[in-house]
Amino acid sequence: MSTASADVLEQQVYKSLLHEMTQTTATCLWSDSAALDELQYALEHGAVGATCNPVIVLDVLKKEAHLWNDKLRTLVRDLPTATEDEIAWRLVEEISAERSKLLLPVFVDEKGKNGRLSIQTDPRFYRNAKAITEQAARFSNLSANMIVKIPVTQAGIRAIEDATYRGVSINATVCFTVPQCIAVAEAVERGLKRRERDGKHIADMCPVCTIMVGRLDDWLKVFAEKYQIAIEPGHLEWGGVAVFKKTYKIFCERGYRIRLLSAAFRNHLHWSEMIGGDVVVSPPHKWQLRFNGSGLRVTPRIDHPVNSRIVDELLQKFPDFARAYDQTGLQENEFDIFPPTVRTLRQFIEACSGLCAHVRNVLLPDPDKV
Repeated sequence: MSTASADVLEQQVYKSLLHEMTQTTATCLWSDSAALDELQYALEHGAVGATCNPVIVLDVLKKEAHLWNDKLRTLVRDLPTATEDEIAWRLVEEISAERSKLLLPVFVDEKGKNGRLSIQTDPRFYRNAKAITEQAARFSNLSANMIVKIPVTQAGIRAIEDATYRGVSINATVCFTVPQCIAVAEAVERGLKRRERDGKHIADMCPVCTIMVGRLDDWLKVFAEKYQIAIEPGHLEWGGVAVFKKTYKIFCERGYRIRLLSAAFRNHLHWSEMIGGDVVVSPPHKWQLRFNGSGLRVTPRIDHPVNSRIVDELLQKFPDFARAYDQTGLQENEFDIFPPTVRTLRQFIEACSGLCAHVRNVLLPDPDKV
């Protein structure tokens, strides 16, 4: 950067720390919300992507009843034989497609790299590669700027390759480990190479691999409590960060055509330690507010290694951290039984039930509450 350019940057007034990050580093901000007010806030502070899933849709329906209740009733009327589940997933599609419109200008400006709405496939399909792939293809056609979440299970890896070949930009989710990330990157590469061999375009595809850094830390804390493991204060906040940084280094060295995304925030490290990388950070609204009000500095840290003493203690005391950190710590047939995977899938599946219950209250209003 020239001296003149540096002077111009110093004179700029940024709206927030997150906005400053997006303007001065390669790190992108996506919003882990599709609620209208929260997405608008994120866009005002530099966001170039967003997420929608059954949990978020239920939140949107509660916060924006005045916008969506009539649509829900219309779906119930127009689909007289549809199940609660079918109506619920139509709502997921409707809200995702509607909110994706807010991101279209970014999508066009950045030629598809950003400006996408991330929509999640049904977590109950986690064992069925064909069902995941078919739903991913359907979701990808909801709008030009969709990116589709696929879980990193054994079946999910097959779906990621096939969906990529079919031209779907994927966002790998339910992912916590270096081995899972490598499997995702290799599956994406196979899909992209198949498209290239068949003369299909790939220029506007933008695959992403999410590491749910906070959910790995959550499990290590559960394990420590269960087995009464004593550990240095603060060290359990670094497990997900260590996995992310190691994966990022591997991805850069191997030249994979996929970006990493940091999600499941539990502390500022899940943002601040990723700054500077060509990666995505996707905090929910409450964490965006906390980061912007934190007083921290926007300092590139992605290349700063995690203290080796912290990593060594985690490796020594937590077998599941060792499995997450070692490139060969998990085989694909073990992805589905890795504890953070099981815990997350169960929560996502339960969220589907919650969304169906909301629809049920329209289909079959409780007479005791009318």
